[in-house]
Amino acid sequence: MRKLYLVLLAIAIFAGGMAVNELLTKSDLFTAAKVLGLDFLDDDEVELMLEDVQEQTETLEKLGKIEIDNDISPALVFNPVLRPSQLPASSIVSAPASAPNALESELNTPLEWASVKQLGAMLKSGKTTSRKLTEFYLDRIKEHDPTLHCIITITEERALAKADEMDRELAAGTYRGPLHGIPYGAKDLLAAKGYKTTWGAKPYENQTIDVDASVIEQLDAAGAILVAKTTLGALAWGDVWYGEMTRNPWDTTQGSSGSSAGSASAVAAGLVPFAIGTETLGSIVSPSTVCGTTGLRPTFGRVSRYGAMALSWTMDKIGPITRSAEDAGVVLAAIANYDERDAHAIRAGFQYEWPQAPAQGTRIGYYQSVMDGDYPFHDQDSIVLKTLRGLGYELVPLELPDDPDIGFILSVEAAAAFDALTRSNNDDQLTRQIRNAWPNTFRTAHFVPAVAYVQANRLRRQLMQDMDAMLTEANVDVYVNPSWHSNSLFITNMTGHPAICIPNGMNEEGTPTSITFTGKLFGEQEIIDVAHAYQQATKWDDIHPEAF
Repeated sequence: MRKLYLVLLAIAIFAGGMAVNELLTKSDLFTAAKVLGLDFLDDDEVELMLEDVQEQTETLEKLGKIEIDNDISPALVFNPVLRPSQLPASSIVSAPASAPNALESELNTPLEWASVKQLGAMLKSGKTTSRKLTEFYLDRIKEHDPTLHCIITITEERALAKADEMDRELAAGTYRGPLHGIPYGAKDLLAAKGYKTTWGAKPYENQTIDVDASVIEQLDAAGAILVAKTTLGALAWGDVWYGEMTRNPWDTTQGSSGSSAGSASAVAAGLVPFAIGTETLGSIVSPSTVCGTTGLRPTFGRVSRYGAMALSWTMDKIGPITRSAEDAGVVLAAIANYDERDAHAIRAGFQYEWPQAPAQGTRIGYYQSVMDGDYPFHDQDSIVLKTLRGLGYELVPLELPDDPDIGFILSVEAAAAFDALTRSNNDDQLTRQIRNAWPNTFRTAHFVPAVAYVQANRLRRQLMQDMDAMLTEANVDVYVNPSWHSNSLFITNMTGHPAICIPNGMNEEGTPTSITFTGKLFGEQEIIDVAHAYQQATKWDDIHPEAF
């Protein structure tokens, strides 16, 4: 039987006031077609459609009543890889071959601002213990979270037990690697056994999911210690969750942006050495920019999302928020193992190496038409280009392809992920009820026909090909672009390319600005290397909010 996707919109329009057994009229379908912008239907064609549309309406009504768990992904799987040569040569994942070097002198940096590498060296050399570090950060969380509202749950019992275990292992000569005994926080859309996983949303405030997310499993195996579950805007939108608004440590009258709001705020305020965030369309880059942290968004599919809330199955990515690019690489090396439980996972290894000084003449692209223009943070970004040239990089101008208007891919997938919430009207419990917040977006997305969703994904494939051609023609592994510019952020979240965002100055309000380095698929080592070289040559990653 011929099934017409037009009916997706027709049922959405009339579901509120029409019983399933109430027949549609030709006028109803003409109205639906008008909303869709269709003008190819005449009276006879609509007459012919009526019976099929009625049957489809009944089918969709039944479909809407089926409960589907959030962790069930669609049979359609997104893969950013266009050809095998884009994959790493090895699927083996490894941390740096050498442990952090012992500190040549006593640590000059206050403990709350110490890097993962510094803390690892202290633990390895016996200058501190995991128990002491864990208690130190737990105390800081308890002291400062009432101001920042960046923590949903403190996992103290789990943390202290793990810290004691790591100390016993180290005393016995067992060393798990650079994260052995290091505390961290995880965004509260990642499940952790024995604790709530609230997704930052009132309807799920008391939800428990009795598994450890794959990322938490892998960090546990690496010896890292989960001390807290950090806030996120409700269902990964913004910085407002069911408890409060997460605050920016640089200006606590302001929010920390979203949706990895708590992870960035906690790292920036020295409450944890690193945290795990997620990004669908800027949720690592945006809070990292506002809070002055280093945020690494990995290649799509490189990090397993098992045990994580699904918002967009074809766009969600998990990555570290840290104080330095070097630390971001250490954390990524611990969480990039292939996991078949994520239907979109890609078998791609990451053999992380401690960053080295750049070779003279290494080519880096820069987004010329934007960065040569006039925009709010032009001065800071121009200094970045000058610094890179001074480090020996050759800057190559390039232009990104035009980005098609396909942002509703995210809206449609998110609406599907939370269809039951919308149909139950429990979305009314979400704190934000404005035009751009999820409740309205979910409802609006029901008015996107399936044909348009498929067409948008065809344009997405073309965008992937255009990006690949651009990077190949420019002959660069990395390009630099302003973090604020939505064009690159949108395109690379659609194509799955990795990016790292690092602080590069301060704005007039006294809060941080940032710059972003974007790489080829699975090119995390290259963007980390460039970001590290810049951070070694500048001071911005060493500046911290004075109030903390």
